[in-house]
Amino acid sequence: MTATEHQISFGPYTATATARGGALRELRYEGRELVIGFGADGGIPDYRGVICAPWPNRLADGRYSFGGADFQAVVNEDERGTALHGLVFGALWELLEQTASSVRLGARIEPGEGYPGRLDVSIEYELRADGLRSTVRAENIGPDAAPYGVCPHPYLVAGPAPLDDWAVQIPASEFMEVSAERLLPEGMAGVEGHAFDFRTEKVLGNVEIDHAFTGLITNEDGLAAVRAYDPSGTGVELEWDSQWPWLQIHTADKPVGPSRLGLAVEPMTCPPDAFNSGTDVIRLAPGESHEASWTIRALSR
Repeated sequence: MTATEHQISFGPYTATATARGGALRELRYEGRELVIGFGADGGIPDYRGVICAPWPNRLADGRYSFGGADFQAVVNEDERGTALHGLVFGALWELLEQTASSVRLGARIEPGEGYPGRLDVSIEYELRADGLRSTVRAENIGPDAAPYGVCPHPYLVAGPAPLDDWAVQIPASEFMEVSAERLLPEGMAGVEGHAFDFRTEKVLGNVEIDHAFTGLITNEDGLAAVRAYDPSGTGVELEWDSQWPWLQIHTADKPVGPSRLGLAVEPMTCPPDAFNSGTDVIRLAPGESHEASWTIRALSR
């Protein structure tokens, strides 16, 4: 194991976090994969398992204004002309703390042409009896206020059958309509009567999704969860708290190469292009911090 790899375990769960992007590289329950992983070296395909901060999803043309100033982030999704998934997915995160069952990694965001703030961002992965609990925290350590948003980017695996055969439940009553060419926001729509209505569990079939959802349906503890089951009876769940009012779902459709390998489930603090719309953007004043958690666990029936 290299210095960038950090393995943890608890009971039937094992996980590997990597300094590359602060990403969750592997998660297993009794040896069964719960996320689509990637190799110990080289690039991270499709942003698997990375932490997307200080914005999730896309910024149109990488441009936005904040505090009376204009910013230009690097456009890294050339075909759509967007700045995708923030500034730290390509960083080498520092090991801050590790135990047998947990690891905490950190990265710093510096101000520049693409962002006004100086943030310390950390991710803690902790295995427990009920799965992997992850907590991302950002603190503004600079002299100026900064806009902030975040999401994790795991691709869940319910079992060995193809994605089309999985039964899926998505607890959301609305979704964001996007442009076909750039996947940028065009408005909101209800899921009632739409192919995206997975409020009641149903087989995914050939439905293709790369959209943000909201109007989340929570339990009595204020938690929401996406669940997916394989026909064999194995399953996986991602559960999140009220800090994440948005959810991106992506069925991992690829025009070339392996397609629909897993289901991307990404709780988001704000929607796509939020630095331009202002919707649910967190304003971190100097010295302020933000923290949010989610849990991935194995299911069976």
